[in-house]
Formats: sequence, C-alpha cells, structure tokens
Amino acid sequence: MLSADVRQYALITGNYWAFTLTDGALRMLVVLYFHELGYAPLQIALLFLFYELFGIITNLAGGWLGARLGLNRTMNLGLVLQVAALAMLLVPAAWLTVPWVMAAQALSGIAKDLNKMSAKSAIKLLVPKSAEGSLYRWVALLTGSKNALKGAGFFLGGGLLTVLGFTSAVAAMAAALALVWLVSLVLLKQELGRAKAKPRFRDIFSKSRNINLLSAARLFLFGARDVWFVVALPVYLATVSGWDHWQVGGFLASWVIGYGLIQSLAPYLTGKRSGTVPGVQAALGWVLPLALVPALIALGLSAGVSPYWLLPGGLLLFGALFAVNSSLHSYLIVSHASEDGVSLDVGFYYMANAGGRLLGTLLSGWVYQQAGLIACLWISCGFLLMAAVFTHRLKPGTACRT
Repeated sequence: MLSADVRQYALITGNYWAFTLTDGALRMLVVLYFHELGYAPLQIALLFLFYELFGIITNLAGGWLGARLGLNRTMNLGLVLQVAALAMLLVPAAWLTVPWVMAAQALSGIAKDLNKMSAKSAIKLLVPKSAEGSLYRWVALLTGSKNALKGAGFFLGGGLLTVLGFTSAVAAMAAALALVWLVSLVLLKQELGRAKAKPRFRDIFSKSRNINLLSAARLFLFGARDVWFVVALPVYLATVSGWDHWQVGGFLASWVIGYGLIQSLAPYLTGKRSGTVPGVQAALGWVLPLALVPALIALGLSAGVSPYWLLPGGLLLFGALFAVNSSLHSYLIVSHASEDGVSLDVGFYYMANAGGRLLGTLLSGWVYQQAGLIACLWISCGFLLMAAVFTHRLKPGTACRT
C-alpha cells in the first residue's frame, strides 16, 4: 500500500507530466505553424514574449499565492488556465493574429509557471528534513521526467500538425488536459504548502544571498540554452537544412527526451557513489565545461565544418552537460529554500528562470535574423560564463550524507 505522501507525489508528478506534454506540443505547433505561414524568426520569437514575461510575474506572485492559499489551488489553477489558453487558439484562422496569439501565450505562461512552482515546492514538503539525498533524487526525477515529456511534446506537436492540422491538434490537447484538471480537483491534498504565518506581498523578494546568486546564475543558464535553441535552431534546420515538420519536431524531441533522462540520472553522476549530495563546487565544475560547447560549435561552423554532423553532435553534448547543470540547480534551490512558505523562495528562483528564457527567446529571434546561428552560439557561451561567475560567489555548503 502506497503511503499518503507517495500518492500525493505521484498525483503532482502526473499533473506536471500532463501539463508539460501539452506545453511542449503547443510550442512546437506555434513555431512550425507560423513559420509555415511566412512569419520571420523575430516575429515568431515575439509570439512567446508574453509567455515568458508573464512567467516572470507569475513566479513572483504565484509563490506568494501558494504560501497563502496552498499549492493544491495554484496547481489546479495552472491546469485550468492552460485549458483556457488552448481554447483561445480554436478560433478561425483569420483571427490568429500576432496580438491574439501573444495573449494566448501569456495565459499559457501564467499556467505553466503556476504548475511548475507548485510541483517543485510540494516536493520539499513531502520529503523528510534529514533526507537530503532523497530530496535530490526526487527533484531530479521530477525535473528529468518533465523534460523528457516536454521533448515528447515537441514530437507530438510536429506530428499532430502534420496529421490533424493546427486547430484539431489544439482541440484534442485541450480536452485531454481538462480531464486531468477534473481528476486533480478531486484527489489533490488540501492545504498543501500553506504557510503557518500569512506572508506579506513584499516577502516575494528573496532576502537570502545564496538564493539571489542562484537565481542570477539560473537566469544566464537558461538564457544560454534558449538563445539558440528556441527559434534559431528550428528555423535553421527548416530553412538552411531543408528539414520538414516531422524531422525538426522529431530531432528536437529526441534531444529534450535525452536531456530529461540525463537530468533524472544526475544524482548518480554528481556524488551518489560517494554517498554525498553536491554543493557549490560541483555546480561550478559542471557549468564551465558547458560554456565550451557552444564556442566549439561556433568555431567549427566558422571554419566550414559540415553542420550535418557538427550541429547534432554538439547539441547532444550540450544537452548532456546542460541536463546535469539544470538538475544541480533545481536541487540546490529546493534545498536552500525555507520550509515554511517554501513557494516564496522557489517562486523567486523560477522568476529568474523565466527571465532567462524571455531574454534567450527574444535574442534567439533577433540575433538569428540579424547575424545568424553562429552569433547566437557566441552569446550562449558568454551567458554561461556569467552563470559561472555567480555560481562561484555562492557560499560553499557542507555536503550532506544520503
């Protein structure tokens, strides 16, 4: 018989998985569908402007709401808002203007970050205080499985666009997610994560030096990924390499699935064998090699090396190293967060995460349009070096036994 905490973890993870699958599929649907309609890379990037911008706002306000109202309510709110965002895209094709799609993406961004903040915060409350090793494994499993399913969502989005078309694909996803929301309303534990003392709104801004530094590092870490992955790479593969929807969606899906699987294995790659959980030095030791990868890809492309092998190989190496970095950071923030009102610290951190995605997404479209993929790769390298600087300034902690 499963314990109550394990059942709640399974339900939270299932909610997160279902949401992530539709979120990844929707992103790929929008990128490919609007590229097919003749939109320029910067215009496509702007479609996600409000998605990322409202993610920043939501993580701040959502952490406060989670502490005051309970994480069950913020998670369920995220699910129903995503259904509403999908429904907004079921209008006739002539209504799918840039402002309308940006508004739908804004709602989706709010939904996604409410859901993610709730899921990551809830784990802190379901794992005993003394079990730091278990906390790391649970965070890594949730994060890794989520990204594997996001990759599956990319593949699903490309496939659904080819088989069903844009409108039917969106309708099918909205119906499936609505069913998940109804199940969650009935089964998810009440009052999960509700703070004992009602936090004030000004408490959304972190007062912890380590959490502030981790947040800054996270901003540049995710900006470094998205500056070449979100718009520049799919458009490059579709235009320069001549790939079709299935090939672009399938390749990016495979990458994100592999990336998610490696995230799940991160505890075994960063200290499990020695019986410790990683600290600041481990985080620094993994981000510096990652910074070399986009620089080497850029140098190779500049030297005329065939992108046919260079881009897939470089992207696989980048994904493996990035997965470990992301998992390490996800563990460190949950570990450093205070238990009472945990969603405040986690929300602040993922506000920085959303800021990095916003910056990376906008630069991905603009820089690619102005200067091409190589310039995006150099910016990625610079961002990762900035992440290393902030990571280096973290106060080292003593590794905990598993």
